[in-house]
Amino acid sequence: MFDWANQPYNILLLTFIFAPYFTSSVAPDPVSGQAIWGWMLAISGVLTAICAPILGAIADNTGHKRRWILFWSFLYMGGASALWWAVPDADQTTLLLVLVAFAVGMVGLEYGIVFTNSILPSLGTRADWGRISGTGWALGYIGGLISLFIMLALLAENEAGVTLIGIAPVLSLDPEMREGTRAVGPFTALWYLVFVIPFFLWVKDPAVTRPARGAVKRGLRELAATLRALPARRSLFAYLGASMVYRDALNGIYAFGGIYAAGVLGWSIIQIGIFGILAAAVGAVGCWLGGKIDARLGPKPVIAVCITLLIAVCIVIVGTDRSMVLFQPVAAGSGLPDVVFYLCGAIIGAAGGSLQSASRTMLVRQADPDRMTEGFGLYALSGKALSFVAPGLIALATTATGSQRLGVTPLIFLFVLGLVLLLWVKAEGEPEFASPSPSSP
Repeated sequence: MFDWANQPYNILLLTFIFAPYFTSSVAPDPVSGQAIWGWMLAISGVLTAICAPILGAIADNTGHKRRWILFWSFLYMGGASALWWAVPDADQTTLLLVLVAFAVGMVGLEYGIVFTNSILPSLGTRADWGRISGTGWALGYIGGLISLFIMLALLAENEAGVTLIGIAPVLSLDPEMREGTRAVGPFTALWYLVFVIPFFLWVKDPAVTRPARGAVKRGLRELAATLRALPARRSLFAYLGASMVYRDALNGIYAFGGIYAAGVLGWSIIQIGIFGILAAAVGAVGCWLGGKIDARLGPKPVIAVCITLLIAVCIVIVGTDRSMVLFQPVAAGSGLPDVVFYLCGAIIGAAGGSLQSASRTMLVRQADPDRMTEGFGLYALSGKALSFVAPGLIALATTATGSQRLGVTPLIFLFVLGLVLLLWVKAEGEPEFASPSPSSP
C-alpha cells in the first residue's frame, strides 16, 4: 500500500501531468523548460545522495523506521501541495519556488522509499521477496493508473478548457488559469495522506536487537566501515555501479517522456495522460509477471531483459518525431508517430516497473541482512550519486543541439553501460552476506 500511496508523485507529477505542464506553460518555452527541469532534478538527486546512507545507518541502529517515514511523508505532501502555485507564464520568483517545492517533495519520496524498502526482508521468506516486490510495484501502477484517470476525467483541462470526458474541471476550477491541471499537486498529497494509512496501521518496524545508547555514533562508524570494505565485496560493488547508471537512465525516461511528447509530438496534457494510462495499465501486468519470473529465476535475468527492451525503446524514440519513424520519413499528418510512441509507452511501463521491482529484490540478496536500511541507503546513494548525469546530459544535449529529440540520446549509452556492469554481479549475492529467511513471514 505504500507503493500504491506514493506512485502518483512519479506518474502524475514527474512524468505525465505536471512536468509537461511546467515545461510547456509555466517555463518561458519548452526547450529552456526541459533544461531547467533537468537541472532541478539533478540538484534534488544530489541532495538525496548525500544523506541517504547516513540516515540509513542511523535507522538500522536506532530502529523506529516508521517515525522516519512519517517525517519524509510530510516533506512529500508539503512539496506536492505547493505545486498549486505553478501559474501559467510564471515570473522568475514563482518559477524558482515551484522548482524548490518539487525538489522538496522528491526528497521526501526518495527517502521514504529507502526506509520502506529496507522492511522488505521481514515480510516473507527469501523465495517470497520477488513476488512481494513485484506485487507491490504492480499495485503502485494500479494506484497510479486510477489517480491518473481521475485527474484526466475530472480536473486536467485541455486547450479547449474541458477534461477527457468533455466537462469543465470540477470544483469550479478556472480552466483559463489552468487550475484543474495545477490541482495535481494537492491531489497527489491528498492521495498519499489517505492511502498510506494501511501502511502505518499494519506494517511493523523490524526488531532491533542492538542497544539504543550510542546508536547514532555506532551507525556512522559502521557506515564508514561498510564503505571501506565495499570494493572487496565485488558483487555488491558491481551491482551498485550497474544500478547507478541504468536507474539513472530509467529516471531520465520517466522525467522527460511526457516533456518529449509535448514538445516533439505536440501532444496535449490529455494525450499525454492517455499515454500514461496505457503505460500504467501494461506496467501493472508487467510488474506482476516480472515478480513471478523473479521468484522463479531470480532478479538478474529480469533486470537484463528489461534493460535490453529499454535500450530498444530509446533508439525508437530518438528516431521518431512528426516527420519520421525510426529515422524513416512519413507523410505529413501521419498518425504513425503517435502509434509508435504509444507502443513505446507500454514497453516503458512494463519494463521500467519490472526493472525497479527486480532491482530492489536484487539489493536484498546482495546486502548484509543486519544492515538492510544502510544497504538501501547505499542503493539510494548509488542511484542518486550520479542522478545528475542523465538529466544533466539531457539538459546539455538539448541546449547544445537545440533539439528535444536529440537531447535524450545519452540515455542509450547509460543503459548499455549498466548492462555491461551487470556481468560482474552474482545472482545470489556473496554467500557470507546471504540474507536468511525470517522465522515467520
